[in-house]
Amino acid sequence: MKTKASIMDEKAINRVITRIANEIIEKNKGIRDVVLVGVKTRGVPFAKRLGKKIEEIEGRNIPVYELDITLYRDDLSKINVEPSINESFEGEVDEKIVVLIDDVIYTGRTVRAALDAVSENARPKKIQLAVLIDRGHREIPIRPDFVGKNLPTSKDEIVDVNFKEIDGFDEVMIK
Repeated sequence: MKTKASIMDEKAINRVITRIANEIIEKNKGIRDVVLVGVKTRGVPFAKRLGKKIEEIEGRNIPVYELDITLYRDDLSKINVEPSINESFEGEVDEKIVVLIDDVIYTGRTVRAALDAVSENARPKKIQLAVLIDRGHREIPIRPDFVGKNLPTSKDEIVDVNFKEIDGFDEVMIK
């Protein structure tokens, strides 16, 4: 599929990570009781980078977990994916402020599945949401607390997020 536009390069992504890290710290008055949970696949490197940036700023390590939401998808019967059992962080996020992290929010269904997965495995004090890109078109009333970039798109367009850890380079494109 042909790229229509490059939206963010490596420097822009790094600036967003710095800003969102500071916003998470500010909103929560520090990082006491804050944990980051990256939604697989591209929410994970984003969460790890946010964790590293928060550690640079605060001088303290922040726990970062991975979340596989496959079993919680509402379209599991329509996709050809073999679901895997979640690596549980049961007890690790109880009474903590969980910041769910994903690369793109679109319909809200992925976030709903992530909320179900976290709620089934733990009892957090609060759940917040951080996304790199908010492209609109919500089907479920979910709004992120931290947004890297609002990017109005048509339903026919694809937002392609690439991270070095997975793709070998950092870039956000519209296709």
